[in-house]
Amino acid sequence: MSIKSVRTPSYNYDFDDITGKFSRWGLDKNDDPQFSPIGPELIDCEVSTICHGINGKPCSHCYKSNTGIGENMSLETFRNIFHKLPNSVLQIAFGLGDLNANPDLLEIFWYCRDHNVVPNVTINGWGLTDAWVFKLAEDCGAIAVSRYDDKNVCYSAVEKLVAAGLKQVNIHQLVAEETYANCLETVHDIETDPRLKDLNAIVFLSLKKKGRGEGYTRMSQERFNTLVSYCLDNWIRFGFDSCSSGRFIRYLDRHPKYDIIKKQMKQSIEPCESTLFSAYINVRGDVLPCSFCEERLNEENLLKCDGLLQDVWYGEEFKWFRKVLIANERVCPIYEV
Repeated sequence: MSIKSVRTPSYNYDFDDITGKFSRWGLDKNDDPQFSPIGPELIDCEVSTICHGINGKPCSHCYKSNTGIGENMSLETFRNIFHKLPNSVLQIAFGLGDLNANPDLLEIFWYCRDHNVVPNVTINGWGLTDAWVFKLAEDCGAIAVSRYDDKNVCYSAVEKLVAAGLKQVNIHQLVAEETYANCLETVHDIETDPRLKDLNAIVFLSLKKKGRGEGYTRMSQERFNTLVSYCLDNWIRFGFDSCSSGRFIRYLDRHPKYDIIKKQMKQSIEPCESTLFSAYINVRGDVLPCSFCEERLNEENLLKCDGLLQDVWYGEEFKWFRKVLIANERVCPIYEV
């Protein structure tokens, strides 16, 4: 077991880079710090915008509007960015489209490992050969497989990755009115499809109306509640992106039967962490609070910045976002989620 720790008077953490267990506290174990004063714990890093989609069909709700024509982040560029990151960074969550789009992807993963940072990645499952399965299982701490209309691509990818020894394999499922049937189908399949018997969890991602997702509709709270109730009642392991925390808290507050465990569950919920504990870096080296802020907030290019990421962390744009976010009880100031 390898534990990475930080100790300061007002901000502390322990992170087990084998199991992924993470604990954060402030002045004492009962104090929850508002933000990390030394920089982000998590970096969301885009390394490719090239995506042909599944079977040559781009995703209809891609918030990046990615196609088969795009950009890659080179290993050299990633190295330059990496050495501008503070030592507080524990994990880098990589975003890409086609698994084989970026020829430097594995070397980027290896570079992270060589410098004691755990790489994680989200894939769509398309083109997942046995060779890729072995490489991903060897290099990544966790892998999420996005579920689209053809569920078999996702489920088969999950089965292969788990069989290769990965313990943290999740399904990412967009939550929208248009995907409600898929959401229900997936949670039912978790109980019955043998390919999902060792799935870690299904993670629901709330719709942000951006890119090709602008044509989609926010899921009603009633349908959201139905999904959550089914998972809880049937002991299905599930989670959410930080954006969904408010909806889940509203669900808990309206269902008295969960009063006994409500406090414990709320303690495990992490609302929006952008500019507080995480930051986003796109394929060009631009830094933003999160990936959904592109074209909505001003970015600063880390490659062209003379200083380190801490300078952006305490820059005017991040300080503004952080102030608004905290004042709004960490509810997204840009989207209705």
